[in-house]
Amino acid sequence: MLLPKSKTPRWIVFTIDLGLSLTALILAYFIRFEFNLATVRFELLDKAKLAIIIYLCIKAIIFYTLKIHQSLIRYTSLHDIKRLLLAIGYSSLILFVINIFNASYLNKEHLLPTSILIMEFFISFSFLMGIRFTTKVFYIESSQKNKNQKIENILIYGAGVSGLITKRTLEKDGETNFELIGFIDDNQKLKNTRLQGTKIYHTSNLEQLIEKNKIKKIIIAIQQPNYDYQKTILDICIKKSVQVLQVPSSKNWINGDFSTSQIKKIKIEDLLGRNPIYLHPEKIQAEIENQIILVSGAAGSIGSGIIKQLSTYNPKLVILLDQAESPLYDLEQELLHNSPEFKFEIVIGDISNFLRMERLFDYFKPKIVFHAAAYKHVPLMEDNPSEAINTNVLGTKNLVDLSLRFNVDKFVMISTDKAVNPTNVMGASKRIAEIYAQSQNNNHTKFITTRFGNVLGSNGSVIPLFKKQIEQGGPITITDKRVTRFFMTIPEACQLVLEASTMGNGNEIFVFDMGESVKIIDLARKMIKLSGLEEGKDIEIKITGLRPGEKLYEELLAEEENTVNTYHPKILIAKVRKSPDNVEAKIESLIKLFDSQNNESIVKLMKEIVPEFISNNSDFSNLDK
Repeated sequence: MLLPKSKTPRWIVFTIDLGLSLTALILAYFIRFEFNLATVRFELLDKAKLAIIIYLCIKAIIFYTLKIHQSLIRYTSLHDIKRLLLAIGYSSLILFVINIFNASYLNKEHLLPTSILIMEFFISFSFLMGIRFTTKVFYIESSQKNKNQKIENILIYGAGVSGLITKRTLEKDGETNFELIGFIDDNQKLKNTRLQGTKIYHTSNLEQLIEKNKIKKIIIAIQQPNYDYQKTILDICIKKSVQVLQVPSSKNWINGDFSTSQIKKIKIEDLLGRNPIYLHPEKIQAEIENQIILVSGAAGSIGSGIIKQLSTYNPKLVILLDQAESPLYDLEQELLHNSPEFKFEIVIGDISNFLRMERLFDYFKPKIVFHAAAYKHVPLMEDNPSEAINTNVLGTKNLVDLSLRFNVDKFVMISTDKAVNPTNVMGASKRIAEIYAQSQNNNHTKFITTRFGNVLGSNGSVIPLFKKQIEQGGPITITDKRVTRFFMTIPEACQLVLEASTMGNGNEIFVFDMGESVKIIDLARKMIKLSGLEEGKDIEIKITGLRPGEKLYEELLAEEENTVNTYHPKILIAKVRKSPDNVEAKIESLIKLFDSQNNESIVKLMKEIVPEFISNNSDFSNLDK
């Protein structure tokens, strides 16, 4: 029977399965009695009428219980075949038991001859399996014939379990229009072997394969790829205008099943990603377990990332502090869904409000503080210096002073590479916050600072902006062709923050290995190609000029600072310059200038506190003369 493309009613499939089973039984009789029609007629119609009724009842009960009729025939898998084999096996076993019972206890003949049962088992299995695979093959072939679109040649990167599942899934989906040319894999031992009849090539042959076979798409089907190998493949694909797709992590498969609809275009974050970092979870566990922890800026990219990392180390309580109501609500719902055992408390508050912060410290008495709350947008803070001071400096001072008063064990400040030789108000305000925190280090509370560059996918970062501009049809705006930036993923940054917090003894600035800097214009061009577009034809790149306070190149260390290695290869300690003795008094004066709302006076004093603060392309450049 050849089933149509639409879903066949299950009762029809159930009836066909019983009919095929009965046919198998009749054929077994013919074989047993050497196709003697008279003998077969006598055995079936006279001697075995009751036996056939019992046979069909047993088959019906077992088939219905194991629901072999519920599977879609055109998508028959190994799991379906196993269930089919069990159904036929259980039926035969029950019939054998009835035979034994008849012979041993009732002194009657066998319900069905043993030889008949053995032959029926193999014939039934062959019939039911054969009809399923025949239908599957027919469906696949007929679907291919009905396709109006042009067939595309594809490769699958990864010749492991995930790659094999991807191949089978693509073959099952009648809507796909592809020709699988082969697998590519980094393992030299798999080179020129075959996986279910499909040849495996080494990744070094990728360019030749693309050119020779006119490859249109490559599907990355490795659950934990080596990012160095993956980056090489992506660079080749971008150069050759080959679309790159990716199979999601198996934990994201819907109800444990994978379908072609889950194959998505690869993200630029995957192009910039690096191999997973090695952590010392036992040290982090010892630091975090059973502690009350405060995270400021909890709804932001880094704050929420730190909280998600903390949830795995069994803290006693984590206080989620932020003034952003809606993002904080979204984070609360996500934590309740993904980490129901995680104990946390939501607090709405502004870190520049001392009385609110004092109440928070007095009530919860945190022992560890991760301070991620800050204004971070360079152009916005260049236009609003008083707000940069109010949040980044006063807010930090409030948390530092309260940490000292309430005997916090560790205060970990999240800073930025823009605090190094700052050229803008935002970077300078973060440097002043660093200076104040470092100046307050005492024997009990350890003040630790961490610095890193741009975080992939964070709020306000360049990648979401470019994605939005591409969706809108362009243009993509670049401030300068020469601009470069360091990038790090949110989980990686947060993991390194936790690792650095365990090794800090106070008064350190930890600098993270950000890898190689990336030219922003190259990033934009790769994003255009990954979107299947062509620069100059489908979308334009527009150079707008550097924004006020913007740097061409970011730094992680000031010129007068040196670094010391730690046991972690991605974490260095910066030896900071000693601040002037009167720096605290100047910071107090700076905070008081908020009331004046005089931007020029505010920035002038900032430059006194941070002598290396030289404004770039800014209205405040005249203060440097």
